[in-house]
Amino acid sequence: MPSWFEGPLAAFDTETTGVDVEHDRIVSAALVVQRGTGSLPEVRRWLVSPGVPVPPAATEIHGLTDAHLQQHGRWPAPVMDEVARAIADQISRGTPLVIMNAPFDLTLLDRELKRHRNSSLAGYLSLRSMSVLDPRVLDKHLDRYRKGRRTLIDLCEHYGVELTGAHDAGADASAALHVVRAVGRRFASRLETLTPAELHARQTVWYAAQARGLQAWFALNGSDEICDPAWPLRPDLPAAA
Repeated sequence: MPSWFEGPLAAFDTETTGVDVEHDRIVSAALVVQRGTGSLPEVRRWLVSPGVPVPPAATEIHGLTDAHLQQHGRWPAPVMDEVARAIADQISRGTPLVIMNAPFDLTLLDRELKRHRNSSLAGYLSLRSMSVLDPRVLDKHLDRYRKGRRTLIDLCEHYGVELTGAHDAGADASAALHVVRAVGRRFASRLETLTPAELHARQTVWYAAQARGLQAWFALNGSDEICDPAWPLRPDLPAAA
């Protein structure tokens, strides 16, 4: 029986108006499904007219302008419903879900569902049955002493994965999927005996430890930035916030 990193994987990615999961919006999303190594990926894309201005800094990253999104994007409510249902379908099939920096994309999707659908991610799928594979968390734990940045572009270069059209949701999701396969193969002796569900559970611990380490580094350098240790989904803020 093939190892999990040679079998079916799905990958999810978004492009957004910014990096604040509580207030920013999704402007594009993609779900890439590959039934196995070497299989032709199935790519589903969504373009969203978010209903708020897209900051120039965000447009500079992903190239999506207000005018383009207003002309070609769809209203968020039906898109968020379709995205959540598509992810839920893969989870129900037992397909592991690859998400680079999962607490960002999953939390933002959860907040968009609450904003536009009066629902939540948990309203569409069983969070307990979800197996998420985060290439950044995996790489940082398995090769923790390697120096340098660990953005998706950096990971693609390190693991020999081609990334054409970075900051396009479909391209980024596909690249993250292939990085996870490459991580699995490189560290097969440590990973192939684990199931995706077991890896999911371990990543919650690994990510929390990584967040504590980064928090300590920030404190040492006089920064008041807060690192949330929750993975793969951040809890709701208190009502007063």
